[in-house]
Amino acid sequence: MPDEDIQTLHRPVPNPTPTPAARTATPAAEGQPTWLGPVLVVGIVLAALNLRPAITSLGALFEEARTGLHMSGAVAGLITSVPALCFAVFGVTAPRLSRRFGPAAVVCAGMVAVAAGLLIRPFADSAAAFLAASALSLAGIALTNVLLPVIVKRWFPDRVGTMTGLYSMALAAGTSLAAAATVPLTSALGGDWRTGLLIWAVLAAAAVLPWLPVALAARREKAAAPAAARESAGPSVVRSRTAWALACYFGLQATGAYVTMGWLPQIFRDAGVSASTAGVLLAVTMVMGVPLAFVIPGLAGRMRNQGPIAVVLGAFGLVGYLGLYLAPAAGAWAWALLLGVSNCAFPLVITLIGLRAKSPAGVVKLSAFAQSTGYLISIPGPLVIGTLYQHSGGWDIPLALMAALLVPQIVLGLLAGRDRTIEDECGMRD
Repeated sequence: MPDEDIQTLHRPVPNPTPTPAARTATPAAEGQPTWLGPVLVVGIVLAALNLRPAITSLGALFEEARTGLHMSGAVAGLITSVPALCFAVFGVTAPRLSRRFGPAAVVCAGMVAVAAGLLIRPFADSAAAFLAASALSLAGIALTNVLLPVIVKRWFPDRVGTMTGLYSMALAAGTSLAAAATVPLTSALGGDWRTGLLIWAVLAAAAVLPWLPVALAARREKAAAPAAARESAGPSVVRSRTAWALACYFGLQATGAYVTMGWLPQIFRDAGVSASTAGVLLAVTMVMGVPLAFVIPGLAGRMRNQGPIAVVLGAFGLVGYLGLYLAPAAGAWAWALLLGVSNCAFPLVITLIGLRAKSPAGVVKLSAFAQSTGYLISIPGPLVIGTLYQHSGGWDIPLALMAALLVPQIVLGLLAGRDRTIEDECGMRD
């Protein structure tokens, strides 16, 4: 990417006669209410806080939920694969929904779906009903996953790195909070795993509130804008080699992340660690993303080539899996820390989505393509790991497989980190 294109991601492009797109670039722009910027920041943070508790709260109580719903090992593996499937299936609809209703309205609807699913799920009396309620929440998460980078690019074009770091940090905080607090809160509220899952619906409901006025304001702005100023379809990302590298990198890092969130507590429990400690260890893994999720986007935004970051993160993961293989209980805290660093490939790949496209339309297409394709790639991971665990009777083979997958992940990170944009590769001009 030329230097001037990198710089446009971090400051508005000077234009003596602002275009309609330029006038809507930031919340403080002409014609937009002054409250919009602060409310958007609150909305982004609350939305990001709710992007993982539906998954990690279940991970902390997975054994209890499996027993209560009479799940087999194969069904349990399927449950851990559902997030990736929902993210792929529903995430691909985000560009079309965004063009029709606007990204803010879709994120608002996504938060409503998250809250509704988390409210319904604890009352399920079968694995199928539990799965359906989970899918509702995950559909909302999928849309928000894709559109938060678009929200940042559209309303904060001069602060892409900072805002990406902020919501990545909030996402990591929500992930670790659910992992660490679910078991203690469940015990304090009577010990029923259903109650432990239900409490996270409250946080999701709170996230709906700031998006309601934002969505209404965006709708009025969209209605007032001339047709020429409305969002274009963007480039054809399937023609971009960088988009494919980014999608495959996303898929492999998602595989590692969801295997970690779904199975890491069980790995520690099988090694003799208590259930509460195993939940805290998962929280340690997740909480590593809080500071690093803020640091990595800023660092990546200042680099011309982000490949070296991908190499370092992959190396941490290799050491972490080796430690789990050799001494899972004795070095549990160290392995949790190392895998936590490795899982920060997520804020890196989200930052790359913003850096590898020049326009909001390009970002929404690249975000949907990379995330949906990536999650499709990741779908077999947790299921395969669960099946290998069930049939091998241990974690040696699953851990060896996870370590092996880090090698192509590193290579793809090097390719996705190269200094270029999808618009250039697709032959588009500014």
